[in-house]
Amino acid sequence: MNEPLQAEVTGGNDRSGAANPDSLKKYYADMLLIRRFEEKAGQLYGMGLIGGFCHLYIGQEAVVVGVTAARRAGDQVITAYREHGHMLACGMDPKMVMSELTGRASGYSKGKGGSMHMFSAEKKFYGGHGIVGAQVPLGTGLAFANKYRNNDSVCITYFGDGAANQGQVYESFNMAELWKLPVVYVIENNQYAMGTSVERSSAETHFFKRGSSFNIPGEQVDGMDVEAVHAASEKAIAWCRAGNGPTILEMKTYRYRGHSMSDPAKYRSREEVTAVREKRDPIEHLGQKLIAQKLLSEDELKAIDKDTRARVNAAAEFATASPEPAPAELYTDIVI
Repeated sequence: MNEPLQAEVTGGNDRSGAANPDSLKKYYADMLLIRRFEEKAGQLYGMGLIGGFCHLYIGQEAVVVGVTAARRAGDQVITAYREHGHMLACGMDPKMVMSELTGRASGYSKGKGGSMHMFSAEKKFYGGHGIVGAQVPLGTGLAFANKYRNNDSVCITYFGDGAANQGQVYESFNMAELWKLPVVYVIENNQYAMGTSVERSSAETHFFKRGSSFNIPGEQVDGMDVEAVHAASEKAIAWCRAGNGPTILEMKTYRYRGHSMSDPAKYRSREEVTAVREKRDPIEHLGQKLIAQKLLSEDELKAIDKDTRARVNAAAEFATASPEPAPAELYTDIVI
């Protein structure tokens, strides 16, 4: 990670640690699970079964799947409110995630957190945070704890291009580099901060350079290519685990839906979204590669999709059949 900062997206990243056939198949299945789960969540929201805010991850699946594949047991994850995909990638149960979305007692936060605030200490997933950029100092704190305990763990801290302009991000950068904390800052640049394009809101649009004044190395990665994401993540995590301090990965990705379910996304054209879907979709791209390399057939891909849909439908049925929290639950988990 101490090479000169790259100027453009690295679609042809160094893939010396290229995935084997079984890993490629797993990437495909994991991305497809996130896609189908989010599509179902969108349906349930439209039916009034999910309340509050709901931010879907459709289009960005390659980022979290590629990064997660490079993690080791004990490495923590913390992110913002577009976190359903991160939870599924961490191995959290789709039934309990969907239960939380629908406000049920069987959810990860007992139905009190909803879409934006779920946690699982068992899976080293520390949220899900609704305040823009708030997870960045928290993730830096987790990395400080790792160094203090000398436990050889790394914290993966995700945030978006909008949060990248928050002041607390730069305070965190300074502290992380000063103390050489083991934290990988993953900036999911999906091109639009809420409803404003990166070009209109950011003086420096190459987010991987944002740590340069703190001597934090960075790399820009094709976030629509799960193999490129995995290769860059392996290198970044190894850099941190070796005691070299933090690093930044800017993932150039794209969300297909609006910022949240209440966003009609009229600030971009239908043609723009369609072009990305048709030419850059991470799941379709990997599926075609699996067929071309004769690792899976078209029928086998359809079978995976069928099984995934059944799993997601089962999660939705479990959630909607589960009871809501008892009124007494309002008084639990409160420090007086």
